[in-house]
Parts: sequence; structure tokens; C-alpha cells
Amino acid sequence: MDPITAAALAALAGSLGSEAGRQTWQALTTLVRRPFARATAQDGTMPQISSGELEAASLAGDPADPMRAQALATALGVRAALDGEFRELLDQWWQQAQSAPSAGNVYNNIGGNVESGANVVQSRDVSSLTFNMTRPSAAPDRN
Repeated sequence: MDPITAAALAALAGSLGSEAGRQTWQALTTLVRRPFARATAQDGTMPQISSGELEAASLAGDPADPMRAQALATALGVRAALDGEFRELLDQWWQQAQSAPSAGNVYNNIGGNVESGANVVQSRDVSSLTFNMTRPSAAPDRN
């Protein structure tokens, strides 16, 4: 299984504004809510390991916090190491998450001196676009 990086989890949590991001995140949170088939320790006790549910909720609340993303990545990795079925399901989820189409985000920012009546085009994924522009003639110099 490819490791799930904290950066990838942070990016995913940050993409909750898109439908694809919400669906992928929902699939992950459904997965971490599954019962944890923990391996018992040699003394018969259950190890105190996080399911990842709290870490996922924390990261969803603040996707820009790298510590929250790392906590979730660690919780998923530890749980996958202790629960073979979870490891297989997490691997399937990760493969689907990596191959899911990304809607991408577009941030348009207009700054500087914008003249009144100026034309502005804001777009994403444009090809074969031509602007036929003419430059106004300069006033003749009267000196």
C-alpha cells in the first residue's frame, strides 16, 4: 500500500467545497467509523489505538493545520498495521481517491490600477482563445 501522506489528507480536507472532495472525504470517514478489529496484545488486552475518527473530524475543522493532517495520517497507518481488513479497505479507498477526477480550484484576483470600463476575463481551462484587440490611437503631440 502506498503511504497516505499528511499533505494528501490536508489537500483532501481542503477540497470539501467540491462534490468529488465531499464524496471522497465521506468515504474515508465511513471507513474509519467501521468497527476496529484490533489485534489483542500478548497479555490479552486490547491496545489503545485511535480509529482515526477524531483525527478526521479535527482535520475537517481546520484543513490548513499540518499537525492535524499528520495525526490523521499516523492514526490511519497504525490502524492499518493492526487491522488487515481495514488495511485492504483503506488501500482501495486510497487508490480510488488518487484516481478521482479533481475539479480543481480557481482563484481570480484583480489588482493594481484597473481603469473604469476595462474588460476583464476570468476563466479556467481555456484553449484556442483569441482576442482581437485594437489599441486606441494616441493623441498627436502638439509641441
